Amino acid sequence: MNVLLSIKPKYVEEIIKGNKRYEFRRSIFRHREDVEMVYMYSTSPVKKIVGSFMIETIIEDHPKNLWKEFKEFAGTTEEEFFNYFISKEKGFAIVIGETAVFKEPIDPKIIIPDWVPPQSFRYIDECWGLENEQSSR
Repeated sequence: MNVLLSIKPKYVEEIIKGNKRYEFRRSIFRHREDVEMVYMYSTSPVKKIVGSFMIETIIEDHPKNLWKEFKEFAGTTEEEFFNYFISKEKGFAIVIGETAVFKEPIDPKIIIPDWVPPQSFRYIDECWGLENEQSSR
C-alpha cells in the first residue's frame, strides 16, 4: 500500500537534496505498518506529484523528543517545527529511505479521478502509472 502526502515545495526540495531525512506529521495513516512508499505531492505553486520515497519506519513521540532526536536532519527550523506541532502531545517522524524523483512531474488531475489535493495524505493504487521514477539518491 502507498500514500500520497501533500508537502510544501521547500520541504520537498530538502528531501530531494537529502537534508531532510524525516517527514513530520501531526497525524498518521491508519494502517501505517502496511504502507511502504510515499509519493510526494508538492503543493502550490508546483501542484504536481514530483517523486517518492520508501518508508524505513515511523516513530511516534512527543514533539519535543522528536526535535531533540532528529533536528539535525529535520529540514526545517526549530520555530517552524514547533509552530507546526503547537499544542500537540504527540507527533510522528516518518524516516525517509530511498528517494526517487520523477523525470517529469505528474499532474494528478490526469491520473486520479476527482482529484482534490489531500489535506494530509491519501491512499493510492499502484495502477495510477507512477512508475516513471529516476533515482535521485
